[in-house]
Amino acid sequence: MRRKFIFFLWGLFICLILSTSLAFLAIERGWIGYKPDLEDIQTPISKFASQIITSDGKQLGTWSRSENRVFVSKDSISNHVFEALIATEDVRFFNHSGIDGKALARAILKRGVFGQKNAGGGSTITQQLAKQLYSKTASSTLQRVLQKPIEWVIAVEIERYFTKEEIMTLYLNYFDFLHNAVGIKTAANVYFGKTPHELTLNEAATLIGMCKNPSYFNPIREPERCRLRRNVVLRQMVKAGYLSEDSYSMLQDTPLSLNFHRIDHKEGSGAYLREYLRKILMADKPQKEKYKPWQMQMFFSDSIAWENDPLYGWCKKNKKKDGTHYDIYTDGLKVHTTIDSRMQKYAEEAVFGHVALTLQPQFNLKKKTSPNFPYSNNLSSQKINDILQRSIRQSERFRTMKNDGAGEEEINLSFRTPTPMTVYTHHGEVDTLMSPIDSIRYYKSFLRAGLVSIDPMNGHVKAYVGGLNYSHFQYDMAMVGRRQIGSTMKPFVFAMAMEDNFTPEETVLNAQQTYYVAGRPWTPRNTNHARAGEMVSLKWALSQSSNWATANLMSQIDPSGTRLNALLLNFGITNPDIHPSMSLCLGPCDITVAEMASAYTAFVNKGIRSAPLLVTRIEDNEGNIVAEFTPRMNEVISEKSSYNMIEMMRAVIDQGTGRRLRYKFNITAPIGGKTGTTNNNSDGWFVGYTPRLVTACWVGGEDRDIHFNSTAMGQGASTALPIWAYYMNKIFRNTLLGYKQEEDFNVPTKLSSIADSEMPEDLSGDSSSKDPVSITPDVSIFD
Repeated sequence: MRRKFIFFLWGLFICLILSTSLAFLAIERGWIGYKPDLEDIQTPISKFASQIITSDGKQLGTWSRSENRVFVSKDSISNHVFEALIATEDVRFFNHSGIDGKALARAILKRGVFGQKNAGGGSTITQQLAKQLYSKTASSTLQRVLQKPIEWVIAVEIERYFTKEEIMTLYLNYFDFLHNAVGIKTAANVYFGKTPHELTLNEAATLIGMCKNPSYFNPIREPERCRLRRNVVLRQMVKAGYLSEDSYSMLQDTPLSLNFHRIDHKEGSGAYLREYLRKILMADKPQKEKYKPWQMQMFFSDSIAWENDPLYGWCKKNKKKDGTHYDIYTDGLKVHTTIDSRMQKYAEEAVFGHVALTLQPQFNLKKKTSPNFPYSNNLSSQKINDILQRSIRQSERFRTMKNDGAGEEEINLSFRTPTPMTVYTHHGEVDTLMSPIDSIRYYKSFLRAGLVSIDPMNGHVKAYVGGLNYSHFQYDMAMVGRRQIGSTMKPFVFAMAMEDNFTPEETVLNAQQTYYVAGRPWTPRNTNHARAGEMVSLKWALSQSSNWATANLMSQIDPSGTRLNALLLNFGITNPDIHPSMSLCLGPCDITVAEMASAYTAFVNKGIRSAPLLVTRIEDNEGNIVAEFTPRMNEVISEKSSYNMIEMMRAVIDQGTGRRLRYKFNITAPIGGKTGTTNNNSDGWFVGYTPRLVTACWVGGEDRDIHFNSTAMGQGASTALPIWAYYMNKIFRNTLLGYKQEEDFNVPTKLSSIADSEMPEDLSGDSSSKDPVSITPDVSIFD
């Protein structure tokens, strides 16, 4: 009987071994449960956020839909992180092949038999990786028990294809540390503002401590609990031999010392650039039926970009090895931009410092005296109400209420009922009580701005500012928004004259005359009557931004405006709503800041215009270069004409409307440029260039009826020019950038010996430089 019982036990044991072996074989072959494909195991993490990299190697941001995971190699992670991970999660990691028998037996005995919940788990780092990669969250204990054998098999498979170092690196890259910090690289940045390689021992222990349960040991919500968990990790490192008792004693009482900041695509440096690149990289081929009637200008521009710009729609034009299109949200691309992180910082500081901290307080003073604020005093109450009503109908609140069946009366009441809300100020967000319609008017009171800075030799965009705060003002005024350009148009007119063999010394009548535009009289006006009725040189006329002289020149070289219209297209200006007209010479057309910066590169670059280039190359997640982008250039004027334009536009700075760069901002560098101001001071412009940098700046309101009432405050020399000055002064001070004030334009001597005798000695800045004009109703013109 005893013998039979022993045979029975042996048989039962053998059956158990065979059935277990058969079960694991079935799991390994995929007959039971889920077994990932071999390719999935060899490349377990396939979804990574794409990164935007600056020309000086800084990460400007990422693109992701949900998991903001950015891969980082082992060599880029501090050894403290690996040591803390091994000591805490799997001290025998290097001694097993995916499953730690000793730890597993201990877990089964203590937790399973004796019910000791604090006895520790038996999962290795490899098993935890297998669980994270391939197991769904279990809804019951039984389901979790059934998942375990599958994870064991996958863990063994992972160990076959990866080294121990690679497994740890995969684990750290995959783990979700909360707050959109997926992976060790993003976590190090979010919690400590560092790269993984820079993490200290305490910081590494803090992050590894979160691996037990990131929600429970959340350092933001539960800092003390997280600190105690960190100390547990440090104690484990002592036991594992990675840390001495003395070091532990010194570290255990130190605070967490977080440098926490959330990852948000709407925040941080280059937000407008990141959003612009996201849209154009993922753009579909433009289809006219998908554009609304008022978006035809956008359809025209997008269609040209699709055909001529290889970056536009790049993800939809190109495919990966598997035949699918690229996706910036999941393919882990590295998009290397032309942006210099230092210059980008200086540009953002210059825009915010001048517009938010200087112009905005001055503009807000109108509120004390104007019931129409922020709109012009010339507008009627009905006109202002019409503007606000359009904004109401474009709002999300209106669309939501309309979709929910609310009537006009109910919607109007809702928009006029005060409600608690948080509003933006340039000094931080503020809680207040305000009606939605008042909040619309409040946000419209903020001045807007745009800046684009380009290397004229290759079109590399070095800095890109589309506004003051992307979270609250998302309309991009650098590459997307178009505004009237005023007198910044005049260099194109004078360049056309240079192409006709005029010289800067040749003269034109500086007197008011009436011309006929489309059969109607048009009489430009000047507020500056210096040398009225005299013959003046073209150089003097441009430097003083004379509307009279410019119009008289236009009447001689292109009275129909046909040539200028064609020339603008060659300069890279693609607005289809620009039509030939003599009045075009004073800038009634809408143009983007980027187009203006690009167009002015031709004056510096021997008549060759460089299109804006934002990206130099794109790498896949394995570091392979999958796309390279080269400068796109075209010749628009002759080399001789460009030299003449440099001379004339230097006079704008040295003796003309841009003179305050010298006497107020103390910039001594050789500079060419042009100010611009549109009717009623609605738009202020300045485009300036040095031998190796062209920068265009614009300032204005969201609506054209939002502007300064006085020319002294609202002209381009007061609103836009100071931004350029602050930006360039910061650049010159940073010698590492290589821009020197001593660097001069390379202009042949025979073209540069031009007398300055005609310049007035008593000109004091540009307070009277705006030259408004009397125009026909369908033409609006300027400075």
